[in-house]
Amino acid sequence: MPATDTVRIQLPDHRNYDIRIGSGLLDQPASWQGLPKAAVAVIVTNDTVAPLYAERLRERLQAVYTRVDLVVLPDGEQHKDWASLNRICDHLLGEALDRKTVLFALGGGVIGDMTGFAAAIYMRGVPFVQVPTTLLAQVDSSVGGKTAINHPLGKNMLGAFYQPERVIADLDTLDSLPERELRAGLAEVIKYGPIADAGFLCWIEDNLGALLARDKAVLGYAVRRSCEIKADVVGQDEREQGLRAILNFGHTIGHAIEAGLGYGAWLHGEAVACGMVLAADLSQRLGLMPAGFVERLRALIERAGLPVQPPRLGAERYLQLMRVDKKAEAGAIRFVLIEALGQAGLHAVPDALIVETLTAHGAA
Repeated sequence: MPATDTVRIQLPDHRNYDIRIGSGLLDQPASWQGLPKAAVAVIVTNDTVAPLYAERLRERLQAVYTRVDLVVLPDGEQHKDWASLNRICDHLLGEALDRKTVLFALGGGVIGDMTGFAAAIYMRGVPFVQVPTTLLAQVDSSVGGKTAINHPLGKNMLGAFYQPERVIADLDTLDSLPERELRAGLAEVIKYGPIADAGFLCWIEDNLGALLARDKAVLGYAVRRSCEIKADVVGQDEREQGLRAILNFGHTIGHAIEAGLGYGAWLHGEAVACGMVLAADLSQRLGLMPAGFVERLRALIERAGLPVQPPRLGAERYLQLMRVDKKAEAGAIRFVLIEALGQAGLHAVPDALIVETLTAHGAA
C-alpha cells in the first residue's frame, strides 16, 4: 500500500472531505495543511490517549495555529455522557473561543462522537477534524458525520449529523492499541462484508491472522476498503433515511447489550459482533439466508476472539431496550438483515421471532 491512501467522502452541496490513511500521518505537515484558518485549535482526547499522542499532535498543530489547547476527558464508554460533553463546552465558553476555533478529536469512537457533537452545537457549528486512534474509529465511527452521547435509556440517542473537515487515520497509532480493542475494531471490519462486499468477507477470512498480528499492509487495506464502502453509502444517504441503515448490521441487539449491561461492560465492537450473530440467525429464520451463512459468520467472529453468546438479560428486557432504537418505527423493532451475501436491508421483525432467536442463544 502507498504511504498515504485517500478516500473521498462526497456529499451534496460540495461538502466533500478526505479520509487519509497511512503510517506516520501524525508527523506529516501535509496532514494539517489546508484546514480552516483559526487562531485557536483545541485537541479533545482522553487520559489514556493523551500521554501517547497529545503532545505530538500539539507540536504539529502549533505550526498552523497560534494557540493549541488541550481538553483531557476520562476514558471509557461510561463517560460518553452529558458531563463529559459539558467539560468540552465549559472549556470553549470559559476561554471565550470564537466560531472559527477548530476542534481535533484525538482518540477512539467515544472521543470522536463527543467532540463532533460539541463542534455541532457550539455557536451552532464550528469545524472539527477526526484523528482516530483505534481500529473501530478508523473504519467506522470517525467517518460519516454521526455524533452523539449516550443516555441511560439508549445508546447514541442524543446527537447530530455533523461532518468533519478531514479524517487522519494514522495506522501507527494502532501499535499502542490493547489486544481487546483491536479485536473489537475487527467487528466493524467484518460487518462490511455481509452487507456490501462478499469478496471482502472472503478476504477477511483469509487474512484474519495477519490482521490480528497487526500487519500494516493488511490493516491498511482493511481500513481503506471499509472506508470506501462507508463513503459510498454515506454519499447516497447522509442522514440515514434509507440505505445508510445497513451500516447498523448487528447494532440493534448490540446496543441493547451495551445499555442492558451498563456502558463499558462490553466494548462496542464486542456487542456488535454478538449482535451480528443473532441478526444472521434472524435472517435465516425469515428465509433470507441459509444456515451455512449463519455458521460461517459465527465461526469468523469466534476466530476473531469476539463473543458469540449474548448475556442473559431476559427476553422482555431485550425487547424493551430494542424499542429505544433509532431504527424502531411505530413501536416495531427493525433489524438490518442479510438478504444475499453482500446485500442487506431493513426489516420489521415480529417480537415472537426475536424471542425465538434470543431463546435459541440463551439470552431469554
